[in-house]
Amino acid sequence: MGCQIRLLGLCLWMYLASLSFIGVGAVFGRGGAVEKGIVLVHGKSAIGRIDDDFVCATLDWWPPQKCDYGKCSWGQASLLNLDLNSKTLLNAIKAFSSLKLRLGGTLQDKLIYGTEDNRQPCTPFVKANEMFGFTGGCLPMSRWDELNNFFKKAGVKVIFGLNALAGKSIKSGFAVGPWNYTNAESLIRYTVRKKYHIHGWELGNELCGNGIGASVSADQYASDVVALRNVIQSAYRGIKPKPLVIAPGGFFEYNWFKEFISRYNKSADVITHHIYNLGPGVDDHITEKILDPFYLDGEANTFNRLKGILQSSSNKVKSWVGESGGAYNSGHHLVSDAFVYSFWYLDQLGMSAVYDTTTYCRQTLIGGNYGLLNTSTFMPNPDYYSALLWHRLMGGRVLSTTFYGTKKIRTYAHCAKESKGITILLLNLDNSTTVQVNVDLTFNKSPHRRVDEPARREYHLTAPDRNLHSQIMLLNGKTLSVNSAGEIPPLEPIYVDSTKPITVGPLSIVFAHIPNVLLSACS
Repeated sequence: MGCQIRLLGLCLWMYLASLSFIGVGAVFGRGGAVEKGIVLVHGKSAIGRIDDDFVCATLDWWPPQKCDYGKCSWGQASLLNLDLNSKTLLNAIKAFSSLKLRLGGTLQDKLIYGTEDNRQPCTPFVKANEMFGFTGGCLPMSRWDELNNFFKKAGVKVIFGLNALAGKSIKSGFAVGPWNYTNAESLIRYTVRKKYHIHGWELGNELCGNGIGASVSADQYASDVVALRNVIQSAYRGIKPKPLVIAPGGFFEYNWFKEFISRYNKSADVITHHIYNLGPGVDDHITEKILDPFYLDGEANTFNRLKGILQSSSNKVKSWVGESGGAYNSGHHLVSDAFVYSFWYLDQLGMSAVYDTTTYCRQTLIGGNYGLLNTSTFMPNPDYYSALLWHRLMGGRVLSTTFYGTKKIRTYAHCAKESKGITILLLNLDNSTTVQVNVDLTFNKSPHRRVDEPARREYHLTAPDRNLHSQIMLLNGKTLSVNSAGEIPPLEPIYVDSTKPITVGPLSIVFAHIPNVLLSACS
């Protein structure tokens, strides 16, 4: 089989090399050269599975005074002051039918909960010269009630990040001692009494490995997660299903994660890690990184190494990206909230799914310069529409793909979601070349079966005049915008003869749903 693969690959390269370049306009691109390529979809069996609600987003605790590089981008996006009466916010969440929202972030490990047995004043975060730049803060139960009422109305699956530093002392950057879960248990029991549905409780934020601000040893973290598991088992006694236990919610460091997973004694249901692979938000070269396929490939190492640890462990557990904003310290205005970021974001979704990541949480839904929604107006940024299309089109079974042609094309494929066929995602990182992509489904032991439905449904995403820093997204040449009632626009495809190649214009993104094939992997 290996020889057959190499021979097929050689023949394809010879075929591609023989093609001449022609300078005609693309359907959703202008001028420039036209190349041809082939995407092979390996349809014998799926190489991975993702959750039906794979797309996830975060809400944070940062107050308006959170500033980076002299710019303050959080506004009223904190969980403590977010406007829950916004129709646009409600509709943006409801469009996903069931969106996972992870509530947490840096300040969660300085947050107390204003339950009846809490004897400390319930005051907000205040800017101060101490760890994370703020004093401790408090979540009043009245606000917790408001949040949960909103989440129920919006159909949110809530993941709540608990304060893992409670009871610990900080010595030279190390957080030592067992977790004091008294206040957390009080919040959990209050939540159970109020019958609020929590999808998962996560312990701590970025305290693993070297940590951000402070670090907890893998052995102690494992013990603390066991304590959380026991609290949940007790508080939810007689209730099924019980919430997921999630940890550690930090940056991947091989030795720390390997030790933690070997010691956690099946207490966690989900292992989470964070990704900010584009560097600091102040970097002026983020766009160049995003458009460099070799740079994008670099994060595959993290996914692969974590997958290896989990596969070698006797403890079966899921892997999530619990927080990912690309560029840390709140992102970069007109990059992380603009069209260009969808190349990074969708590539991350596709790549992580290949390596058995079952949920991917974007930092943020709203807040900072990397929100799916504008912090001030709640209007969708381009990545919101990218996320929504992924959610609606990319099914749970992940397919292996191989692309023959330019290195500037990125391809991912899944069995289609809630329909027949497959969906292919194509990203063209080239700024001047259109690529005509033929789909080859013949590389299967069992030939695929065709059904009588010739039309292919295509969704072409572009920026006006190919302006990568535009905050406007075009779908099949038409501007996507929310109406005066705050309603999310319909995402309508164009219909193309399935025998024709997929035209991927310069600096464009295409979702192609091909309903007229039934692969073994999708049956």
